[in-house]
Amino acid sequence: MDFWIVAGLAAYLMGLSKGGIPMIAMLSVPLMSLFMDPTLAAGLLLPIYIVADMYAIYLFRKAFSVRNLKILLPGAVFGVLAGFVAVAFVQGDAIKLLVALIGITYLANAMRNRLLKRNVPARSADVPRGVFWGAMSGFTSYITHAGGPSYQTYVLPQQLDKMVYLGTTTIFFATVNLMKVPPYIFAGQITVESAQQAIFLAPMALAGAWSGAMISRILPQRVFFLLVEIALAVVSAKLVYEVLFA
Repeated sequence: MDFWIVAGLAAYLMGLSKGGIPMIAMLSVPLMSLFMDPTLAAGLLLPIYIVADMYAIYLFRKAFSVRNLKILLPGAVFGVLAGFVAVAFVQGDAIKLLVALIGITYLANAMRNRLLKRNVPARSADVPRGVFWGAMSGFTSYITHAGGPSYQTYVLPQQLDKMVYLGTTTIFFATVNLMKVPPYIFAGQITVESAQQAIFLAPMALAGAWSGAMISRILPQRVFFLLVEIALAVVSAKLVYEVLFA
């Protein structure tokens, strides 16, 4: 019974993230890890991610950046393939520290600009940076389900409209998650049993996605992006803590 309570909460939190509540899904795998190996927890949650992704695409289908997706997704393909090849050789702790460093570097630069009261103009969606950060996001998402910091390092400086940001993020990570399915099956992280469990947990994820979408739509744009940056700081600190103290 305890397993299903925690699993339902993990699925709901993941759905909240898909509905637009920034990066709260990072709590899902640690919660599930109380009852199973983290790699199996990631495998159990991946089909639920995909179900919530499809609903989130429907919710945010009216606004997204086609140019960003055209730039980011080819890089993500390379990143997922690199993650599949490297997962047996690269320590998870090293990737966690890399993800944390990316997030902290972005936040430090943003804080410096605020302290100096710099009015930083929006950056354009350029190909070299987009392909690089798309690859980094695909790579870290495959190994640790932590593709958000790399993605946000590229997208946040563009100062996109809130709904365009949500739509682009949803489509990007939905596609990345679909890319991860075949190698996860090959590695034994997704099994018949885990797929059956995912079916029972999917309604909680959909409820979370609906709730998250309602909240994100009413948040003022400035507050929303402040919450994104706060979530990025919390995730980065959490990853450092897991490596150094857990």
